Amino acid sequence: MRVLVVDDERGLTRALQRGLTAEGFAVDVAHDGITGLAMACDHEYDAIVLDVMLPGRNGYDVVTELRARGVRTPVLMLSAKDGEYDVADGLDVGADDYLTKPFAFVVLVARLRALLRRPARLTAPVLEVRDLVLDPAARTLTRGGAPVSLTARELALLEYLMRHADRVVGKVELRDHVWDGTGEDVNVVEVYVGYLRRKLGRDAVATVRGAGYRVAG
Repeated sequence: MRVLVVDDERGLTRALQRGLTAEGFAVDVAHDGITGLAMACDHEYDAIVLDVMLPGRNGYDVVTELRARGVRTPVLMLSAKDGEYDVADGLDVGADDYLTKPFAFVVLVARLRALLRRPARLTAPVLEVRDLVLDPAARTLTRGGAPVSLTARELALLEYLMRHADRVVGKVELRDHVWDGTGEDVNVVEVYVGYLRRKLGRDAVATVRGAGYRVAG
């Protein structure tokens, strides 16, 4: 899953980028509202983590503009303001959730995964394709009822393929959503598909020559 983090606290953004990457997310970062808005409009993200107090344009303005442009990406708003009206303002302008600073990283990850499980994003909280059953919240996978251990990146790749099991997914799209697309060669996708096949069997992920990959159904 690809996430955009918009916050002007550079120490916090570095920590979030490291932590979310370890959890299997691909993470882009912006440090002001103007850049964050442009990135959110120009690229497809699965979720946005957005601070309220930003240079250029504040978080409320960014969410309002995104919704006005028809961008429905789930937004988790961050703020040091914890008053009832502050939370209400964030939700009223179009944010999907609100988390006050300081916060526990594990809570932020849980909130992000909850946003991604909502019906607008998924048809079911547990993904099933043939005999593969993946629970994104629990980070568990079984094949034919037997548990399979995957790394965070392998799990993220399989999760994206299973979310889009109705179509062929290209290498560039996979790289951009499972990795930070600007920092990895597209061939990394092929390498990790190989890892999945070794653990799940060669029939688990099919190659569609010249187009990409799909979970074999």
